[in-house]
Amino acid sequence: MNTFPFPARTSHPGTSRKPRRSNVAIVGLLVLSSVIVCSAGAQDSPLGSKEDDRVRGDRHALITLLEYSDFTCGYCEKFFQETWPILFTEYVQTGKVRLVYRDYPRAVSGPSVDTALAARCAGEQGQYWAMHDRLFSSGKKFSSADLQRHAEALQINLQQFNSCVDEARYTKDIYADRIAAGQFGIRGTPHFVLYVTDDPKEAVVIPGAFPYEVFKEEIDKLLETISSPRVSSDPL
Repeated sequence: MNTFPFPARTSHPGTSRKPRRSNVAIVGLLVLSSVIVCSAGAQDSPLGSKEDDRVRGDRHALITLLEYSDFTCGYCEKFFQETWPILFTEYVQTGKVRLVYRDYPRAVSGPSVDTALAARCAGEQGQYWAMHDRLFSSGKKFSSADLQRHAEALQINLQQFNSCVDEARYTKDIYADRIAAGQFGIRGTPHFVLYVTDDPKEAVVIPGAFPYEVFKEEIDKLLETISSPRVSSDPL
């Protein structure tokens, strides 16, 4: 059982309750709120940076929005189409927030894995986000022929792309994202963790495709903690 020794605020789906702050350590999985938060200092923390993280926006942005997602997930598509465009304009393009995207395939094979692999293979040629956006805008066209057409539309080297897909070059990494997420209580998509990039003493977990207003409220709270003067406990 994991112990999570720093406060967490939680956004609850399907309720008008405000995100709450806990002043005690959180142990294990909080089933009712679908929330789990880990110590930012742990090596296997979901808040720790990974070499294969896909980062959108300024890598040095004050706030990080960590997303676990699946291209075949309807609610993930809903977030991308309805909430993400406003977040991107208001917070990512302005340099306040960066998005870190990690894969959480809901099945061990099939389109959930195939789409994640196609995006990573496109990423070898600098087209990860372009493929990401096409997949979430494709109307769930995820067959092998569809993925080939998506790659052709991006005008990438198809031989390199197909070789990457045929070798399943990133499948192990895709599974690793899901396994790591599962160890911290994440059981579905989309699932978001919001925290101060350089000082993740407090994380806000948003377990679902909430409307923009929920993300805005929590981001603004974190930005306020950064801009507020801190009282030093050191002697003068």
